[in-house]
Amino acid sequence: MHFIRLLRPVNLVIIILTMYAMRWFFIGFLLEKDGKFVLHGEPMDFFLLVFSTVLIAGAGNIINDYFDVKTDRINRPERLIITRHLKRRWAIVTHWIFNLAAFGIAIYLSSKHESFVYLFIHLLSINLLWFYSMYFKRRFAIGNIIIAGLTGLVPILASIYFLNVYNLEAGDNNSWLNSLYRIGQDYFAFNPETNQIGQLILNFGFSMGIFAFFTNLAREVIKDVEDIEGDKAIRAQTIPIVMGKRKTDRVIVALLSIPLLLFTGFMIFSGWLQPIEFLIVLAPIVLAILLQLLALLQIIFQKDDKKYKIANGLLKISMLSGLFTPVYLLFL
Repeated sequence: MHFIRLLRPVNLVIIILTMYAMRWFFIGFLLEKDGKFVLHGEPMDFFLLVFSTVLIAGAGNIINDYFDVKTDRINRPERLIITRHLKRRWAIVTHWIFNLAAFGIAIYLSSKHESFVYLFIHLLSINLLWFYSMYFKRRFAIGNIIIAGLTGLVPILASIYFLNVYNLEAGDNNSWLNSLYRIGQDYFAFNPETNQIGQLILNFGFSMGIFAFFTNLAREVIKDVEDIEGDKAIRAQTIPIVMGKRKTDRVIVALLSIPLLLFTGFMIFSGWLQPIEFLIVLAPIVLAILLQLLALLQIIFQKDDKKYKIANGLLKISMLSGLFTPVYLLFL
C-alpha cells in the first residue's frame, strides 16, 4: 500500500485515461476519414506505449520522493514513505527497473513502427525527470516548465503514435528520419504536400498538449507556494521564494490567462461556429475554461492562503473536463 502511494496512482490513472481517450477518438476519426484503414496489432502496441509512459511517470515519482525526503519531513511529514516505510536503496532500484522496462518497450515500438520518435521521447523523459528531481526542481522556474512540458507531451505522444500507425497502414516510407520529417510536414497547413488527416491528428494532439501545459504550469507554481517552508529549508530558488507571494500570484494569473486568451481568440476568429453549435461541440472545453477562470478569480480576490488549495482543486477538475473532450467529440 505504501509503495502504491509512492507511485501517485491518481496521476497515473489520469495518464492512462488521457491516452485511451485520445485513442478512442483517433480510431473513430481514422475509420471515418479513411474507410480502408485497418488496425494490425494496434491495441497491444498502444497498451505497451501507455504502460511504458506510466512506468516512466511512476519512476519519476519515486526518484522525486527519493531526493525530497528532507523537504517532505517539513511540508508533508504524514506522507513521507521513503526512509519511513521503504528503504532508499529499494526505491532507487525500483526506479531503474521501471525505466529499463520502459526503455525496452520504446526500442520495440521504434523498431516495429520504424520511427525513432518513441526512443527519443522516452529517453528525453527519463533524463529530464532524473535531473528535475536532482537539480532543476530547486531552480527558478525551469523545474516547473519541465514537469508541465512532460505532462503536455502525453496527448502529443498519443497523436504521434496514431500518425505513425496511419502512415504505416497507408504504406508510406516511415524510417526514423522520414518519420520526423513527416511529423513536421503533417503539422504545417501551408505545406502543399501536407497530409490533411495527419495535420488534423497533430493539431488535435498539440491543442490538448498546450492546454495541459499551461494548466499544469500554473498548478506547479501553486504547489511551490504551498511548499514554501520546506523549500526554504533546502535553499531552493522556486518562484515564490525568489519573487514573493504577491508577484507569484501575478505569474499564476498570467499563466491561467493564456488558455483563456487563446480560447477567446478561437471563438472570435473561427467563423464557422455559431453560439449554440459552439456550446454543443466544445462543452467540456467550455467547462474547463470556466473552471480555470474561477481558479484565476480565487488567486486575484482571495486574501488568505486557502486560495491556493482551492485553485489547485479547480485546476484538477478543469484538467479532467479537458480529458473528457476526445470521448465527448466522438459521440457527437
